[in-house]
Amino acid sequence: MQTALKPVQTIAVANRLGEGIQWHADSGSLWWTDILSCRLYRLDWSTQQQQVWTTPERLTAFGILSTDPVKLLVSFESGFALYHPDEDRVHWLARPEQGVAGNRFNDGRVDRQGRFWSGTMVEDDQGQTGTLYRLDEQGAHPMLKGLSIPNALCWSPDGRVMYHADTPTGLIRRFDFDAATGSLSGARDFARVPTGNPDGACIDAEGHLLCALWGGHGLVRFAPDGRQTTLHELPVSQPTCVALGGPEMNLLFVSSAREGLSDEALAAEPLAGSVLVYETPYQGLVEMVPAPGCWLAGPA
Repeated sequence: MQTALKPVQTIAVANRLGEGIQWHADSGSLWWTDILSCRLYRLDWSTQQQQVWTTPERLTAFGILSTDPVKLLVSFESGFALYHPDEDRVHWLARPEQGVAGNRFNDGRVDRQGRFWSGTMVEDDQGQTGTLYRLDEQGAHPMLKGLSIPNALCWSPDGRVMYHADTPTGLIRRFDFDAATGSLSGARDFARVPTGNPDGACIDAEGHLLCALWGGHGLVRFAPDGRQTTLHELPVSQPTCVALGGPEMNLLFVSSAREGLSDEALAAEPLAGSVLVYETPYQGLVEMVPAPGCWLAGPA
C-alpha cells in the first residue's frame, strides 16, 4: 500500500490551539475549535465558505446534533452543555468540577453508541488531577481518574475497544469497552509514541489508530495489535488532532497550534496553527451523533 500523504490544501487560520477536528458527512463540512481563542469553525467543503463563531467559554470538544440550525453537544472549559452558536445560547447539562481550581475540560468524543465523553486536564497545578467523564441520561460519570492531560480518545470500529492517552506519559492505553453499559475494564498498554506526545487521534476503517504527535512534527499510525505501521512527518511541530473525511472519506485533516512557539520558531514554521489537508490511502469512518439520552434535559 502507498502510505505517502499527498498535500491537498492548507487552511491558514493561525489557530492558537486548533483542536477537535471532525468531518460531518451529512452536510459535507469540516468543523474544529480554537480552544484558547474561543472560536468554533465550520468549512463547507464544496463551496470553501468558512464560518466562525465566538464561543462564550473555551470550547474543547463537541458532537454535532444538527447543522440547520446548528446545535452541538459540547464540553466547554467548565462543563457539558447544549450549544446553539447562531443564537449564542447555552443550556448547561453538567458541571462536575465546578469550583475545582486549576482544571478545565479538554479532549472529548462521541462513542459508537452515542454517549458523549470528555476529560478534564490540569491547567494550573493546585494539587488536582483530571478525570475522564461519560455523559449519558443519568448525568456525568467519572470513568478514569488521576489524569494530567486526557487525549487520543477513540473507539475501535466494532465499539469493543476504547483507546485513551494521558499525554505527558507518551503512552496510549486500550480498554475493553462494554457497549451496553459504557463501562471500562481490562486496561493495558497499547503503544508508546515514537516521538513527541500523543494528542488527538482517530480510528480508520481498518481499525488502525492515527494519532497527532504534539511536539513531534508528525503523526503515527498503529495497527490494532499496537504495532507501529507508519510515521508521517508534518510541517508543523504541534499537530493537535486528526480526522478522516471528505467526499470519498480519504482526506486527512490535521489541526495544529501556534501557542508556546517563539518568534524564531514561528518564522521557521509558517504553517503552525493551520489546518492541513492530505489525500491518503486510508479510509475514514463516519463520526457518531450524540444519542438523545445525553441531551434531552436541554431545549429542543
